[in-house]
Amino acid sequence: MENDATSENVVETLIEVEAKEGILHTRLEALLPVIEWLAAIIEVFAIIVLLIGVSRYLSCFVRAEVASTHDTRLSRLYHGRLDLGRYVLAGLELFIVADLLHIATTLKVEDLIFLGLLVLIRTVISFFLDREIRELKNDDHL
Repeated sequence: MENDATSENVVETLIEVEAKEGILHTRLEALLPVIEWLAAIIEVFAIIVLLIGVSRYLSCFVRAEVASTHDTRLSRLYHGRLDLGRYVLAGLELFIVADLLHIATTLKVEDLIFLGLLVLIRTVISFFLDREIRELKNDDHL
């Protein structure tokens, strides 16, 4: 019984949180579409950054495959991976910024939870990718 009462209290609290409007949604409501457009522009830019990284990696990969020596091929592949990792990391960071802007424009608890989890996942991926980039930098093949 106490569990049911606790669940009801949590749901009521979430509904209350959703019903409250901040200054952005009352006095600065005209900024909401601008913020959404900025978030969309940042997302498009993040996609462009990722595509540039992929194209640079593919170029590096092709040059590595036609390399004359094994050491040259390995070196080019490691440099390509390092370069790609930097672009992916930059793209993920831009996506996180866009997600934070989306969070600022929403009042729905479901949206806040979803975006919060998305930011968390992207942050964890960024952390491990950054760690891998540092390990590649310290690798003897570079």
